[in-house]
Amino acid sequence: MGKEYHKLVRDRIPEIIRKSGSECEVAVLSDAEYRQALRLKLIEEAGEAAVANGEDLVAELADLYEVIDALMASYGIAGDEVLNAQAKRRETRGAFAEKIMLLRTSLIPFL
Repeated sequence: MGKEYHKLVRDRIPEIIRKSGSECEVAVLSDAEYRQALRLKLIEEAGEAAVANGEDLVAELADLYEVIDALMASYGIAGDEVLNAQAKRRETRGAFAEKIMLLRTSLIPFL
């Protein structure tokens, strides 16, 4: 009796599963399915990074970077484009260096 996953995995995972003596069934996704699967994977990896500590945090952040790289490649977005957007947003909205937590406002939300 097997386990159902229906999730995007790294390219070598099927090979690793088979070498361990198990069987697996895979499917190759269309571009649209792949992009959607990457978005779901982004959420999965962000959740794992959010609760990780120490060495595990480094590994989870590496996984998050891998998903971001794949998502960028799937849309043809260059790394410089993202870094430029990051710099612009940092300039206009700031970074997170001051550790500010917004507790409430008296106005309609504008974030």
